[in-house]
Amino acid sequence: MKHIVIIGGGIAGIETASALTDAGHWVTVIEKDTRVGGKLNNWSYLFPDFTPAEKIAESLLEKCREKDFSILPDTEVKAIIRNQDKFNIHTSGNQNLEADAIVLATGYELFDARRKEEYGYKIYDQVVTSADLEQLLRPGESLTVAAGKNPKRIAFVHCVGSRDEKTGNHYCSKVCCITGVKQAIELKKRLPEAEIFCFYMDLRMYGKHFEELYREAQEKYDIQFIRGRLSEASEKIDKSLLIKAEDTLSGRPLKMNVDLLVLLVGMEAGKGTASAAFSCGVNCEESGFLKSMDSLLRSNISQQEGIFLAGSCTAPMSLNDTLLHARSAAIEVNNYLKKSIK
Repeated sequence: MKHIVIIGGGIAGIETASALTDAGHWVTVIEKDTRVGGKLNNWSYLFPDFTPAEKIAESLLEKCREKDFSILPDTEVKAIIRNQDKFNIHTSGNQNLEADAIVLATGYELFDARRKEEYGYKIYDQVVTSADLEQLLRPGESLTVAAGKNPKRIAFVHCVGSRDEKTGNHYCSKVCCITGVKQAIELKKRLPEAEIFCFYMDLRMYGKHFEELYREAQEKYDIQFIRGRLSEASEKIDKSLLIKAEDTLSGRPLKMNVDLLVLLVGMEAGKGTASAAFSCGVNCEESGFLKSMDSLLRSNISQQEGIFLAGSCTAPMSLNDTLLHARSAAIEVNNYLKKSIK
């Protein structure tokens, strides 16, 4: 029986482990956190149909309980040493594992909005990120702002940390636009009297039912979409915010008072991905995401034989894309191990 070590116990890692276990392999998942599931644990509802995130998380946990693969929580990889056609993996828990193949499923990190100082994140109380808002949208959480009042006017800013020369992230993070639409609708359901505005560069509704949700946001919930980027936000004496922007369709400058500013933060390659790449000798793209052999035909195969890639450690992905990429990674690993037996 061949042994595969998967580094990362998020959506991609667990799905890959499940598929490889079904194929008859011995699998060990190394996860740096206490819980598996990764960023999924931080979301309340998922686009485009508002499925509770905990439902998907429970499905992953069910696979962990039912499938015969091992999970090492609170564990990090310290070193990976190739020994001919095997890998020796040393962990923070002083374990030494020998593997026939490795799958990197280290995921992504969210852009740190403090790097966009002009928006006032962590400076002004009424500026939050999409990840912060997701926590506030959980049942029982309060959405009040200054003086305990419900926000009457809310603005979303798209592409924070994506498609941005200043931050060095030139790529699109793929899920920010639809996340903004989803969250705007959720806020409108909770606060039907509130005015909600979305400031965008270009709306990219690439997925199934995404365009329909965008139209519903306008037609049913009266959410306003303004093509333009914010230049700055400043706090007023009453703790509300004055935002300045340009409506690029009309070519006019715009000022607006809002009670809550939501920054839709994009995806970045995380420190764990950089560390795993260094340990394995796997190359990274200029963006920091892991580089595959071929982005079209061999997106799961790294340039190091026996090391495979799964999920958003290679590029920004939606949950659906991550699951599909994980399953294709399992197929590539299985094919590789079959060839090595011959």
